Amino acid sequence: MDFYQTSNTIFTEIRRAVTPLVGTPEAGVITGTGADGTPTKYIDKIAEDIAISHIKEENICHLLISEEAGKVEMEGDTGTIFLDPVDGTYNALMNIPFFALSLAFVKDERLVEGFVGNLSNGDIFSAKKGKGSFMNGVPIRVSDTKDLQASAMSIYGKHFQYDRVVHLIRKIRRFRQFGASALELSYVGAGKIDGFVDLRRTLRATDAAAGLLILEEAGGIVSDRDGNRLSLPDEVSIGNCLVGTNTHLHRKVIEYLR
Repeated sequence: MDFYQTSNTIFTEIRRAVTPLVGTPEAGVITGTGADGTPTKYIDKIAEDIAISHIKEENICHLLISEEAGKVEMEGDTGTIFLDPVDGTYNALMNIPFFALSLAFVKDERLVEGFVGNLSNGDIFSAKKGKGSFMNGVPIRVSDTKDLQASAMSIYGKHFQYDRVVHLIRKIRRFRQFGASALELSYVGAGKIDGFVDLRRTLRATDAAAGLLILEEAGGIVSDRDGNRLSLPDEVSIGNCLVGTNTHLHRKVIEYLR
């Protein structure tokens, strides 16, 4: 089973199919309700159908867990794939060039491969457990930023969490909200930003699994908001918080969040 090659084929076909839809009213037509309880947009459905078709054809997993379809039994011998066909749907609907395909492969309860493809510009991030992380085939590494005051981070929080979020924002140099967590985690892995913090408790395995592995294999650290090992349930209706940074900043971020 060549997870990367299958993922790349899926990415190429989805990008070809959704590019004409980006920014159009047709893309946002609601086609139903996803397994996560949110409306499924036409652009999500088109992308998911392509991904599921290829995964079935290649028999590369025993179980598929997708944001829209939920749990789908497959004919493969082993392994689970977490799929988000369009991470950052709102960006795609508004023609904001930051949305991605996210695929992660789990075997024996271990995250072993991840693939995140930027559907707007073609950038591909990938990782294999113990083999490092790559952007367009070139090895990547987290930043070496040591001081919070010099850092740039993507930070999310709901209104009732502003006290925690603002406390951290006041310490860092720059904060951003790009709107596609798989890509944001990959950007931390590539050293483009120094951290990704999501306190909304809405981040699902389909959103984060691939980016999480990319970040860790690039030398970063991922935990929950208290610094403990992150648990990502295989139910798309259940979310969690996440803190992912380079090694120098992680403890400092956790302390400020407390």
